[in-house]
Amino acid sequence: MKIPERLIKFLDEQKVRYEIRHHPVAYTAQELAAIEGVPGRIHAKVVVVKIAGKLALAVLPADCRIDLARLGAVMATEAEFRDVFPDCATGTMPPFGQLYGVPTHLDRRLTENERIIFEAGTHSDAILMRSADYERLAQPVVGDFGVK
Repeated sequence: MKIPERLIKFLDEQKVRYEIRHHPVAYTAQELAAIEGVPGRIHAKVVVVKIAGKLALAVLPADCRIDLARLGAVMATEAEFRDVFPDCATGTMPPFGQLYGVPTHLDRRLTENERIIFEAGTHSDAILMRSADYERLAQPVVGDFGVK
């Protein structure tokens, strides 16, 4: 599987600087942070949830766990979201819900970083970019739902 074309096209059209990082296959955000040599607080992990019965992305630091009650959400099952992200390996969705027709919720902790890194649709590719650029492009709902 390769990085979704819609993601690269979107970033390029928005004229933001980003860096693609290839890495050994990793299946968790904490693994990726360790491989990349970045703190877990900088790596953005994406969790697919349902809020009021509709799919949404919850984006939080890799070193946090999601508090579903604070977000007013329940976990979505793979069967519920698999077809929404057809160009992504399961569990590697980039944190831009609008590219897939779903809202994005961002944990406030990630707004405190100068940069973030996130999986780019595969288990062996990540994108590093400025947090301010990410927030401007993703236009997420910012909240406090990550717990250490």
